[in-house]
Amino acid sequence: MILDSEQQAGLKALAVTIKELATDLGFADCGITDVDLGEHPAYLKKWLDAGYEGDMQWMHNHLEKRCNPALLEPGTLSVITLRMDYLPPETQAIKILANPEKAYVSRYALGRDYHKLIRKRLGQLAKKINQHLDDNAALRAAFPEFRSRAFTDSAPVLERALALQGGLGWIGKNCMLITPKAGSWFFLGEIYLNLPLPKDKAFVKDHCGQCSACHTACPTQAFVADGVLDAKRCISYLTIELKGSIPEELRPLMGNRIFGCDDCQLFCPWNRFAKSTQEKDFHPRHQLDTADLVDLFNWDEASFLKNTEGSPIRRTGYISWLRNLAVALGNAPPSETVLSALKARQTHPDPVVREHVLWALQRHQAGPAKDH
Repeated sequence: MILDSEQQAGLKALAVTIKELATDLGFADCGITDVDLGEHPAYLKKWLDAGYEGDMQWMHNHLEKRCNPALLEPGTLSVITLRMDYLPPETQAIKILANPEKAYVSRYALGRDYHKLIRKRLGQLAKKINQHLDDNAALRAAFPEFRSRAFTDSAPVLERALALQGGLGWIGKNCMLITPKAGSWFFLGEIYLNLPLPKDKAFVKDHCGQCSACHTACPTQAFVADGVLDAKRCISYLTIELKGSIPEELRPLMGNRIFGCDDCQLFCPWNRFAKSTQEKDFHPRHQLDTADLVDLFNWDEASFLKNTEGSPIRRTGYISWLRNLAVALGNAPPSETVLSALKARQTHPDPVVREHVLWALQRHQAGPAKDH
């Protein structure tokens, strides 16, 4: 499509307005890119060919759509990529990790599920963009039918690649998107749309330098190279994505991490610039930021469903929840309280729970845990 000078000026002004609207809606940053993802699709295919995805076979589904936004949503010409900070204030992450009787939950999962909130804000932004088209006759004439689709970790989308292409940050050695402004404690969201907006300059400089703090901090040494993660060793994968038995050799290395793992972010120097979220929905619920392992292990299924309603934790399911907690209790200091909680579950009807409870009990019988 050939646009005249007035329409081009209108798109340029709209891009500026979009960023202002994004700020008003609570997003910390906003970038715009086109559908060219550069080298990132080739990297993903190489990573999958190496088998690093483990049981996440869904990553093979719709691979071409994941690598080409215009295939996922026909007519897409531009992608708006946005970030929203999620780090709650006063999370005491290091303190909780250092206390093996406490349960460590990844900081992003302490509050309400981010999908609903971010998707709603993205929808509001798309609606406002359409309204601005109504206010510009030249643009509305060129684009009589505005089409958009919003995503936040909910479809085959290369979110970090799009964010890099949109200038939001670089992909660090820990595979996280990192921005000099705020580290990496944020969610990403995207809007695919059929407007040829002027794109921002891609973030091309890698600011990790010689630092490898994330690799050193990883409890299971899941990084096989800079920017290459073997998900099969990652605690986030083991506690969330993996169903069934956790490899026995990795269990002692998991410590008290029962849902996700933040170590590669906690020890990243760039996260000293991270800002606490202003979104109350991301603040801790049900004392999950300070809960004892035994207390969570004693939840029955009804309590689990009630206390994880509207939470990302619901995704792991009750059986995996008990499995993860059994491992953490096996890594905890032995006590009558811990042993009593484990023994109460040793005849659990699910074989996965029984297996991990038995492992934890045998670990305590063998002597004090030494691997956390």
